Amino acid sequence: MIAVEQLTKSFNGQPVLRGIDLRVSPGECVAIMGPNGAGKTTTLRILSTLISADEGIAKVDGLDVASQSAEVRKRIGFLTSELKLEDFFTPNYLFDFFGKLYDVKPEVLTERKKALFEKFGVDKYAEVKVGELSTGMKQKVSLVMSVVHDPNIIIFDEPTNGLDLIAARDVTNFLLDQKVQGKTILLSTHIFELAEKLCDRVGIIMDGTMVACDKLSELTREKPLEEVFFGLYEQREQVSM
Repeated sequence: MIAVEQLTKSFNGQPVLRGIDLRVSPGECVAIMGPNGAGKTTTLRILSTLISADEGIAKVDGLDVASQSAEVRKRIGFLTSELKLEDFFTPNYLFDFFGKLYDVKPEVLTERKKALFEKFGVDKYAEVKVGELSTGMKQKVSLVMSVVHDPNIIIFDEPTNGLDLIAARDVTNFLLDQKVQGKTILLSTHIFELAEKLCDRVGIIMDGTMVACDKLSELTREKPLEEVFFGLYEQREQVSM
């Protein structure tokens, strides 16, 4: 469902991705983990058509993200805390706006809005301007907008970043529900418990290189995921010294 081969990307001459390989099968949930600046967000942004790679292949549902970007966007739900909704508009207006962009039928849009707004508690703030919402509620509203069209492929960049425990649990439960429905999920996270709870496989990126990518059960056969991660990190640090 998602295929990345030898993906490279540099910014101002500084390499960010150095030949990333990654595959996500239909119905699979995969987490990408790594320190800040490792290349997680860059990888997800390329897959979501927001930026282009320098070299390599990136496909979503068999579609090339560079040459078939419009079709890719129809098939994915993308969430990142760095993409901001316009403060002036209300969740109610934005949901209808995005629904029309995705050609969601009015009756379907109404039902989906009701279900998602109730699930995340957005219904109480439906007519409150985004700029007046709390950080947690803004993140929930962004999530709701990202899946207005009920996509089969979900790409979330740090979906629980900055959320309190209750809001983070709501997001985690939503992703678990999507997994049960057979959706394909690719997410980046720095929370080991989230990856262990949700994911079938975990990829670990450091300095733009995929240093490990395997089934969670294989990675954690002898050690918890946190110990595996820091073991790889320390090895990397020693090599670079």
